[in-house]
Amino acid sequence: MSDTIVLPTRRLDPAVVELLRALKPGDKVRVEQTVRVGKREWPAVAEGEFRGLAYLATGVTTERVKDDDLVVPVVRFTKPNGELTSISIDERTKVTKL
Repeated sequence: MSDTIVLPTRRLDPAVVELLRALKPGDKVRVEQTVRVGKREWPAVAEGEFRGLAYLATGVTTERVKDDDLVVPVVRFTKPNGELTSISIDERTKVTKL
């Protein structure tokens, strides 16, 4: 994994980047986001054991130019019920080490 954690068009809060770099597999985390559909918004919170950080390449832009992928950082963790979960993060995502 690269030392740089980037978003395609925006910047992550430096404190979030520092936290993500410091997380180790097994650390307990909480991920908080605001879900928006149309004019409606609501909070979404998930917790679990951190498994790693990865990048997800979306398929939307890969049809234009093969080397012009749009990638987003993804936090991977395991929920208390054993479910493996991945959440893509944006500039408004809050990640907390518990």
